[in-house]
Amino acid sequence: MATRWGICSAGKISHDFSVALRTLTPEDHEIVAVAARDLQHAQEFANKHNIPRAYGSYEELAQDPDIDVVYIGTIHPYHLSTGTLFMKSKKNVLIEKPLAMNSREVQKLITAARDNSVFLMEAIWTRFFPVSLEVRRLLGQGEVGDVQMVRADLGAPLTHIPRLAERELGGGALLDLGIYCLQFIFLVFNGERPESIQATGHSIDTGVDGTVVLVLKFSGNRLAICTCSITMMLTCDAVITGTKGVIKVPHHMWCPTTLEVNGQETEFPLPEAGMPLNFTNSTGLRYEAEEVRQCLLKGLKESPGMPWAHSSLLAEVIDDARRQLGVTYDQDNIQ
Repeated sequence: MATRWGICSAGKISHDFSVALRTLTPEDHEIVAVAARDLQHAQEFANKHNIPRAYGSYEELAQDPDIDVVYIGTIHPYHLSTGTLFMKSKKNVLIEKPLAMNSREVQKLITAARDNSVFLMEAIWTRFFPVSLEVRRLLGQGEVGDVQMVRADLGAPLTHIPRLAERELGGGALLDLGIYCLQFIFLVFNGERPESIQATGHSIDTGVDGTVVLVLKFSGNRLAICTCSITMMLTCDAVITGTKGVIKVPHHMWCPTTLEVNGQETEFPLPEAGMPLNFTNSTGLRYEAEEVRQCLLKGLKESPGMPWAHSSLLAEVIDDARRQLGVTYDQDNIQ
């Protein structure tokens, strides 16, 4: 039986997610309904993607009895409210990254998942790409020896995009881009908490972080460096240095299709999209969707590939970095 999806928000990322779902077997994945805050917008989205039902409110989607899991593609400040709405209605949820605006909100979502006995996963799609699975395998078998250093960079001039630049919309380099670098670091170090976090950078005139450099120190003098920016183009790659060699993600580290191990490069191509996409390599969203299906079939409430503990750690480290930088959101003042 197919996993029946509801789509919350009819924006660009929801479009790409819906296109990615169509690259999977229809007997396994089916989009049943879409909801937006405006019914016309939802109907236009439904027509474009051949979705049977369109709702003009998220509450209507939450009450649909024929949905197994809801993909939440709203902007960051609405993740807590929408996630809570659906989980209280006993809906499993896949929530776009970042899971919430800060660690307090992340804990509220995890508590809601526990209280309502539903599945919850932060949509860190990178975790489920074949490249990321191969990185895990190589590290597990000691391909490059003991890891000594991890570096991950992601940045581009994006301040012209309101949701990335405006404080009220949850903008800033760390929440939108730095989270990819940090999740890669925690993937390599298997969710280990760093012993120290040092952050430096600068903010843009809207009050959000424009460019940030983080240095994390782990046990055994292992180091990680994360650089993210919405003001400049960075290398957008990742490097793992071990005692016996080097693993590189040379391109698009947030949606990787190429892996280089000790100088030897391997490609992991994505399926073709059925219609134009908004973001790079978006058909790769299929991998996190399939992870959700497999978890639901096994009766799991969290993904082994992106467990709640990793989402909590990500939020806590970003909170710490923002405190050092002096970047705050209104959500930080709510108890």
